[in-house]
Amino acid sequence: MFIIYNFFLFLIILVSPIIILIRIFLGKEDQNRFKEKFGFLANNNKSHETIWIHGASVGEILSIIPIIRNLEKNKKVKKILITSSTTSSSHILSKFSFKKTVHQFYPFDLNFLTKNFINHWKPKLAIFVDSEIWPNMFNNLHKKNIPLILLNARITKKSFNRWKFLPNFSKKIFGKITLALPQNIETKKYLKLLGTKNIKLIGNLKFFGGAKKNNTKNLILKKKFSKRIIFCAASTHRTEEVFIAKVHKELKSEIKNLITIIIPRHINRKKEILEELSNIGLNSQFHTSNKKLNKDTDIYIVDTYGDSAKFYALSKLTFLGGSLIPHGGQNPLESAREGNYILYGPHIENFKEVYEILEKLKITTKISSIKNMKSVVRQKINFLKRNSVNKKLKYLGDKILNKNLYEIKKFI
Repeated sequence: MFIIYNFFLFLIILVSPIIILIRIFLGKEDQNRFKEKFGFLANNNKSHETIWIHGASVGEILSIIPIIRNLEKNKKVKKILITSSTTSSSHILSKFSFKKTVHQFYPFDLNFLTKNFINHWKPKLAIFVDSEIWPNMFNNLHKKNIPLILLNARITKKSFNRWKFLPNFSKKIFGKITLALPQNIETKKYLKLLGTKNIKLIGNLKFFGGAKKNNTKNLILKKKFSKRIIFCAASTHRTEEVFIAKVHKELKSEIKNLITIIIPRHINRKKEILEELSNIGLNSQFHTSNKKLNKDTDIYIVDTYGDSAKFYALSKLTFLGGSLIPHGGQNPLESAREGNYILYGPHIENFKEVYEILEKLKITTKISSIKNMKSVVRQKINFLKRNSVNKKLKYLGDKILNKNLYEIKKFI
């Protein structure tokens, strides 16, 4: 099966230069660093004590910031390598002043590229975050006797159904995981069925609030929106911005000084979003314009990565996107930790257990239509107060983080 896998992967690599060029044009690829994905390693490495952590994109990188902070203080750790696949995640990481930590883009999972990567970095421990499963890399880490931890592991039903069609191949891959720390019960069950032996259910690492805030910039932002009543819509996908905008349009005459802050999941769509909102008669403003907030601004579009928490801190009510469409939802925890009441659509399969916990804390409402959302926003927006929910989440998050660190440090 590895031969077939590598053959098809090799075919993809042959056409990848065209894909890379398109992605560079769309702003999704770093034109100065894309070679790293082809095995051209940008950083020299002399350490044999490297701790390697891989997360696909922004969410995964943000979730491991508290892990990195802790490892940076550990005298046994000489170097920390962070790999990711997206430019947005590298931009996020660059905002933190880490001393031992370096970033590389994750290489294509070809056998010889993964061997070269491992031989160059010589990791003492490899940690893969969330749902990152790469057959050749896992296989070659195993051959080198390098421990592999699947941290905050998440296997969806859709992903499990794909893997179970290749039971022998799946067991060869998942059986090479030294320790799996799943974020929910469903993932624990799937990992066991796929052949992972050592599994410990600790909880979702994203319950911990890791990112520190820039208080000066927060005060400037708070002053900017001081005269407005804020409704926030975060991690929105295509069609969801228009849905939210229509809610705003119907409410703006009822709620004085209402402004809706939209934080799209993919900021490369910002011009498309601006045009869509203009077509329904709403005035929008980009965060990067750095202009004074116009009195007639209806929608404020956050066209930067890593700033969500700043806007959650201004808001009390947030809609989480990826849930009105069959995407499976986005993680609501960052917003909830800031004391926000959460609205969401019917498609939350990827975060079902998280929403169940928030439901028990009575800080969520499921919405199904513009009329429904309009009613909930009208009812909640003027009466919400930041309560003890974020404190409860912090207590739970601290507990989960410490348990994860305890397991990781066994291998350092």
